[in-house]
Amino acid sequence: MGTVESSSDHESSSDHESSSDHESSSDHESSSDGTEIPQDVVLDVLSNQRRRFTVHHLKQQDGGPITVSELAEQVASWENNTHVDALTYAERKRVSNALRQFHLPKMADYEFVDYDSNRGSVSLTPVTTNTEFYVDALTGRQIPWGLYYFGSSAVGGICLVGFWIELYPFTLLSPLVYGAFLVSFFVFSSVGHLYDTHYRMRLGARHEPLEVGTQ
Repeated sequence: MGTVESSSDHESSSDHESSSDHESSSDHESSSDGTEIPQDVVLDVLSNQRRRFTVHHLKQQDGGPITVSELAEQVASWENNTHVDALTYAERKRVSNALRQFHLPKMADYEFVDYDSNRGSVSLTPVTTNTEFYVDALTGRQIPWGLYYFGSSAVGGICLVGFWIELYPFTLLSPLVYGAFLVSFFVFSSVGHLYDTHYRMRLGARHEPLEVGTQ
């Protein structure tokens, strides 16, 4: 399992590859059965918004199979931030063509999905089904967890020094109260981080992908 960083900018209707400034926490993504997906494959597949949306929807469908038409409608709905019933023919067709002609064949070449172009069906491969993918999309108002913990630790360190040299106003609290507050703070922060990682960032966990509504 790893984390892929994703910018929140909306992709254009073209099929150009997005930039590859995505990060993963490991060299390989490991599935529950021990099979590994190379990091460069994961980064390449998930560097494109439509492919991220594809994996998200297929995860919601327990890996599929589903029809490409159904997939295209849902991807177009998220891409245009509107309900499926409100999509225009052009919006559906643009996404459907891109999936059929480029994205799904590429994902099939990487053995990320099983794509039957004759039947018009697609499903995740067993390895992909058993692998969890985490994608983070930060808006201008959000703070990365690493920076959050760094800032919290810095504040905690300053308070600890203040207690140690008996500097006002740190002396207004007893060490026991300060210690209890510090432990409680990091416990609640850890719970929030766990929720954020396993629900907000995990592909297929939310009703909508993380990027919908942040573009």
